[in-house]
Amino acid sequence: MNRMARTAAGAAVTVIFAGALGACGANDDSSDGSGDGGDTKTIALLLPETKTTRYEAHDKPLFEAKVAELCDDCEVNYLNADQDPQKQQQQAQSAITDGADVLVFDPVDGDAAAGAVKSAQSADVPVIAYDRFMEGADYYMSFDNQRVGEMQGEALVEATGGKGDILMLNGSPTDPNAAQFKEGAHSSIDGSGLNIVAEYDNPDWSPDNAQKFTSSQLNNIDPSSLAGVYAANDGQAGGVIAALRAAGVQQMPPVTGQDAELAAIQRIAAGQQYMTIYKPIKVEAEKAAEVAVAIVNGEDVGETTDFQGVDSFIFDPIVVTTDNIADTVVADGFYSVDEICTAEYADACAAAGIS
Repeated sequence: MNRMARTAAGAAVTVIFAGALGACGANDDSSDGSGDGGDTKTIALLLPETKTTRYEAHDKPLFEAKVAELCDDCEVNYLNADQDPQKQQQQAQSAITDGADVLVFDPVDGDAAAGAVKSAQSADVPVIAYDRFMEGADYYMSFDNQRVGEMQGEALVEATGGKGDILMLNGSPTDPNAAQFKEGAHSSIDGSGLNIVAEYDNPDWSPDNAQKFTSSQLNNIDPSSLAGVYAANDGQAGGVIAALRAAGVQQMPPVTGQDAELAAIQRIAAGQQYMTIYKPIKVEAEKAAEVAVAIVNGEDVGETTDFQGVDSFIFDPIVVTTDNIADTVVADGFYSVDEICTAEYADACAAAGIS
């Protein structure tokens, strides 16, 4: 799989796989979810949950804005499953019944969503698997998920010198991406000299679960002896750091993350979290919108490549540490300096050269 480094200022994307969807939020007020309004073309956007801030803050508004830019007679019917696969199945069926012309679908549970994919295709409604793979979808788009895990693991090995005890907190067992993150991370960590004293597959990616798991493990080991923590995303990283603080740890060991959440960027600037993975969501969300609009207009979606039998677009992730916050999320406009450098983080930002 080709990978091109993408700077935050000009996202150079390696197009490898095609098309998809995401999930997060309640129905959008500007959309009635009906495809019966004259010649209006309806694009259903099904996102999985709200605990991860990216969906509501970035995926949804970026997707909707791009659809509005490209298609005057298109409307977006936005649905959020709140991490409930059964609810998402019902939402998908309702969208199909209400006349959706295409589903952009980020599944809570990839296996459970297979029935919804079949129902949509039986009704001649194409499905774009967004961010998470769904077998049988017409298109898939995401970042190189195994590479994400590899990069997280590589960063942790580098930060620890490949020595010492670590905890490992993976994503939800029902999230098809989580297995790829985990596989990639193990490929970097296993054999490095790091010792995984405990590993946890976290249902729902819950930060609270991450904090509880970490606290329970710190009852069995000396917190100050912990060399580092692999946390598969920023929400879990926040839970881990909260547990370490509660245990009296003053100097945080390296903790990984993913999603470049604002709180994580602030923690990185302050030296509390070691790194995160920035996935330029604008690239993914806007490409999903472009493909969805092309489908409803009967146009070609462009060049794709195969991923597990599905036409796909795959994009490259970026590691963010204290050293390159300004050159990545700030330069891309993902966050402004004012958003990151609040009064609490002003000194840390100055030290990190974020201005």
